[in-house]
Amino acid sequence: MNESSAAISWRKSSRCASGACVEVADAVENVLMRDSKSPEGTPLAFPKGVWTDFMIDIKAGRFHAN
Repeated sequence: MNESSAAISWRKSSRCASGACVEVADAVENVLMRDSKSPEGTPLAFPKGVWTDFMIDIKAGRFHAN
């Protein structure tokens, strides 16, 4: 991946109470996601359009925990 995760501003959900959560960052071409417990690992990269559609689906309640 060309986008260096060291120069990116990572953020956690405001609902992350334990501190051991996923973090996301807005990069040039992608939205990156990593495990906050292993920040040195390679983040997952999602095209911004795919991430936007995912967030729309979450907000619309299309995913449900069992």
